[in-house]
Amino acid sequence: MHSVIIVDDEPWAIKGIRNAFNWHQYGFEIIGQFTSAHKAIEFISEESPDLVFTDIRMPEISGLDLMRMTKDRGLDVDFVVVSGFAEFAYAQEAIRYGALDYCLKPLDIDLADPLIEKLALHFSKKRSLRNNLILEALTAPDKSDLKRLTPFFDRTSDEYLRVVIVYSDSEKKGGQAIKFGNIEHILEVEFGSRKTLYILKTDKRSELDIQLDAAIFTGSNIKSIGISSISTNYDQMAKLIKESDLAASQTFLNEEKGVFEYEPKLSLVNPFIDSIASSMKEKKFEDMDDIIQKMQVFFSFHHLGMGEVVYLWNQVVSSLVGTYYEELKDMELDFLNYSELKERFENFESLCSFLHDIFIYLKQLNSQSMHESDKNAYFTQLVKYIDNHYQEELYLKDLSVKFLINQVYCCQLFKKVLGKTFSGYVTDLRIKKACELLKRSELSIEEVATKVGYFDYYYFNKVFKKHCGITPTKFRKS
Repeated sequence: MHSVIIVDDEPWAIKGIRNAFNWHQYGFEIIGQFTSAHKAIEFISEESPDLVFTDIRMPEISGLDLMRMTKDRGLDVDFVVVSGFAEFAYAQEAIRYGALDYCLKPLDIDLADPLIEKLALHFSKKRSLRNNLILEALTAPDKSDLKRLTPFFDRTSDEYLRVVIVYSDSEKKGGQAIKFGNIEHILEVEFGSRKTLYILKTDKRSELDIQLDAAIFTGSNIKSIGISSISTNYDQMAKLIKESDLAASQTFLNEEKGVFEYEPKLSLVNPFIDSIASSMKEKKFEDMDDIIQKMQVFFSFHHLGMGEVVYLWNQVVSSLVGTYYEELKDMELDFLNYSELKERFENFESLCSFLHDIFIYLKQLNSQSMHESDKNAYFTQLVKYIDNHYQEELYLKDLSVKFLINQVYCCQLFKKVLGKTFSGYVTDLRIKKACELLKRSELSIEEVATKVGYFDYYYFNKVFKKHCGITPTKFRKS
């Protein structure tokens, strides 16, 4: 909610402003009202509300004085000026001081809804820009910009840090505020339309032993919550973010809602990695079905997470490429991080299915399931479908079933026909469309990301920078 205070030396005018708008409907909350500008400036200095409605003519301190004093103190507060005087000079000066609007009182009810909609849009864009800047600062090697963007990172004593990431289901409406016990210092950053980051800070380590009630999921749009380890080092912020994201990604393995703390268990995966490597070298592909089935049960029983999935994938890829390089050189067998795995596979079952198809391909290497011309025809349809649906979630497993092409052959056709992998083709297409929107539209960067198929702004920012060499924010400025 955006916090609002009202300042006017006439109580009836304050009441009129309170009653003129549907505050809560548009995400605003009135946290104070003052007939004294002196008390108002004290409150603004202490609480820094998002928005101030102020009369322009008041005893001793005018509305313009109030704006100037606020700016002089370096406070990020927006103003709407309300006045009984329809003089152009007043409006001109108010706008020069940065007022969002200049209204005559009594307020015209017919103009109330357009005004509150305009203010809601302003704060939405302001929040989006702030999120983007904080995100870039959090992931940059130099953390000095963080102190400039928010006082949250001003250190006064020994402080403990913990990161929480919340994934939500965008198809459901309505959310639920999350309470983190007695922790007072919390920075909230939206990482996309389905992902929110919370950085918790306290001088008492025990306060970061978070216990979230399972009832938090009831009636809310929350899908999963990931909790990082605890640190006292601001330079480890990227590590804490990654830990909480890995923990929240538990739904990749099990779609049940839950709160998950980061707990690495990589060593438990080694027996399966050894079994797969041994079976490949001895060409015992008939054993792979049993290994993969047992592996899925094992991951579920021991509550293994996304970190273990990444470890498994990269180790198996290393064995496959090392043993069957020539046979698999056109496959999408790249080392991937957790974001890339989630982008490529819908879930853990889908990843296991892909590995299973590779083993079937190696076993039946000399057999063909369909004529070359048939495969090419289906592949052309598949690529056309991607071109028209790039903004949707796309997984090779689903597309290969839809267009009757084995996943392995599909990967080979992408390399043979288009000269790039499936993931590379989709990513290039999405980033190209994103560049066009950043150049030619006024959509926020978060909206652009969603438009081209990225619901995680954090991941979109990394992919865009990797492809274009700069962040989306700098690209748009250039």
